[in-house]
Amino acid sequence: MGSIKRYMQFVRPYRWQIIGTVAIGVIKFTIPLLIPLLLQYVVDDIIGSKDMSTEDKTNQLLKIMGFIFFIFVIVRPPIEYYRQYYAQWVGSKILYDIRDQLFRHIQKLSLRYYSNTRIGEVISRVINDVEQTKTFVITGLMNLWLDMITIVIAVAIMVTMDPMLTLVSLVLFPFYGLSVKHFYGRLRSLTRDRSQALAEVQGYLHERVQGMPVIRSFAIEDLEQNRFDKQNSNFLDKALKHTSWNAKTYAVVNTITDIAPLLVISFAGYQVIQGELSVGTMVAFIAFIDRLYNPLRRLVNSSTTLTQSIASMDRVFEFVDEKYDIEDKPNAIDCPTIEGHVQFENVSFTYNDEDSDVLHNVSLDVNKGETVALVGMSGGGKSTLVGLIPRFYDVTEGRILVDGVDIKDLKVRSLRDKIGMVLQDTILFSDSVKANILIGKEDATEEEVIEAAKAANAHDFILNLPQGYDTKVGERGVKLSGGQKQRIAIARVFLKNPPLLILDEATSSLDLESEHLIQEALEKLAKDRTTFIVAHRLSTITHADKIVVIENGEISEVGTHNELMKAEGAYFKLFQVQQLDS
Repeated sequence: MGSIKRYMQFVRPYRWQIIGTVAIGVIKFTIPLLIPLLLQYVVDDIIGSKDMSTEDKTNQLLKIMGFIFFIFVIVRPPIEYYRQYYAQWVGSKILYDIRDQLFRHIQKLSLRYYSNTRIGEVISRVINDVEQTKTFVITGLMNLWLDMITIVIAVAIMVTMDPMLTLVSLVLFPFYGLSVKHFYGRLRSLTRDRSQALAEVQGYLHERVQGMPVIRSFAIEDLEQNRFDKQNSNFLDKALKHTSWNAKTYAVVNTITDIAPLLVISFAGYQVIQGELSVGTMVAFIAFIDRLYNPLRRLVNSSTTLTQSIASMDRVFEFVDEKYDIEDKPNAIDCPTIEGHVQFENVSFTYNDEDSDVLHNVSLDVNKGETVALVGMSGGGKSTLVGLIPRFYDVTEGRILVDGVDIKDLKVRSLRDKIGMVLQDTILFSDSVKANILIGKEDATEEEVIEAAKAANAHDFILNLPQGYDTKVGERGVKLSGGQKQRIAIARVFLKNPPLLILDEATSSLDLESEHLIQEALEKLAKDRTTFIVAHRLSTITHADKIVVIENGEISEVGTHNELMKAEGAYFKLFQVQQLDS
C-alpha cells in the first residue's frame, strides 16, 4: 500500500474537487433507483387498484410518468455531464503534476543511469504507466465510492420494502468478498510483469527505429524481425497469463453475482404464490437486484482496473526512487565568476565498483586561458576526464578544483552554466535552428543569435535554408549535414560565452571543407578561455599550450608539440603514424 500512500500526495491538492464530483455522482446514481419504486407504484397502486376507474388510472399514469420524464430528460443530463467532466478534469490534472515531477526527475538522473537503461523504457513509465494510474483516481477515488453508496441506498430502500427478501438478496455477498481477495493479489504481480514486458518492447522498438539506417545498410531486416519477435512473444506470454487469470476472476465473480437474482426470483415468486408479497413489490425487488448487482459487477471491473493501476503506480515510484549520482551538498555554493584555473589532483575514476579504473591517479594543472589538448588511443580515458569537469560523473578518488574550489562544493547547475561543450555527437532538438542556438542563452536577442551564428561560420548556410533561422531541423538535426549541425552547436556555445570550454572530438567525423570552417570557428571560440580539446587528428592541436598524452587511464606525457616531438615518445609515434596515413 506504500504506492497508494505516495500517490495520495498528488491527489491531496484536489480533494475538494473529488468530494464535489462524488456528491454530484451520488445524485446521478440515486436517480435510477426511482425506476424500481416507479414499477411498484404502477403495478400495485395504478394497474392493480380496484378503487380507480380506467380514466383515473390513465391520468395518474400520465402524471407520474411526466414527473419521471422531467427528472430523466431535464435534470439528469447536466448532472451526468458535470460528473464526467470533473472526474476527467481531476484525473488529468493529477497526471499532469506527476509527469511534471517525473520530467524534473529525468533531468536529474545521471548519465550513468542512461548508459544502463533503454530510453524507451523510461518513456513507457512516464507515458503508459502514469496513464494507467488515472484509473485509480476516477475508479478508486470516485466510482468505487459511488457504487458503494448506490449499494447502501438500494439496500436501505429494499429493507423498508421487505427485510427477509433483502437478506436473501445479500446472502452471496461474503462469497463475493472472498473471491475478490483470492484473485486480486496474484493479478497485481501479473500486471506488473506485463507492464515491464511492454516497456521492454517499447525500449527495443525505440532503439531500432533510431538505428534504422544501420539495419538497412547491413541488410539485417530478417535478423531484427526475429529479435523483435522474441521481445514481442515475451510480452504476448505475459499478457496471456494476465488475461487467463483475469478471465478466471470474471468467471467466478460473475457466477456469484448471476446466482443472486435467481435466488431472489425463486423466493419472491414463492411469497407471491403464498399471498405474502404483492406482484408490484416482487417486480420492484427484481429491478432493485439489477440496480444492486450492476454496481457490484462494476466493483469487480474496478478491482481489475485498480489492480492494474496500482501495479503501474509501483513501477512509477520504482522509477522515482532511482538515486541521483550527482547531488548538491547541503552547503553547496553558487559557482562564482570563473577565472579558469583548473587542477586535477590524484583523480581516479571507475564507472562501476566491479570494473577496473578508467582513470588512475591523474594530476594536471591548467592555467587560466590555456588550451590543453588530450590525445591518445581510443578508450584511454580522454572523454571520461573532460566529462568529470562538468560533473557528468563524480571522481572515485582525488578531486578537481576550479580556481582553488573543489567542484563538489559548488552547485552543479551553476558550475555547468560556466562551461561550454561541443561534442562529436551533436544533438539538436526537432525545433528551429534559432531555438537550437538559443539553448546557449534563452533570453538572447535576434541580433545576438545572428552574431553567434556568424562567429561559428554558420550564418551563410542558415540563410540558404528554406525558412532561414526558422527552419525545423528534424529529430536530432537529421535534415542537416554533420558540419552544419556542428556549427550550430558551436554557435550556441558562442552565445553562452562561458569561461571554460570543452571540445570533445568536435571535428573528427567531418569533411575537409567543414573541418576548416569549424576549426576556424573553434580557434576563435577558444581565444581567452581555458579550453580542453579531446583530439583524434593531431594536426588540429599543434597550437595547444599543453598537449597531454593519456594511455590506459594515466598521463604518460605533457608538453608542447615541439617538446613532445623532440622527446620522441608516445606522442611522436602517434604523430608519425598519422602523417604517414595522410
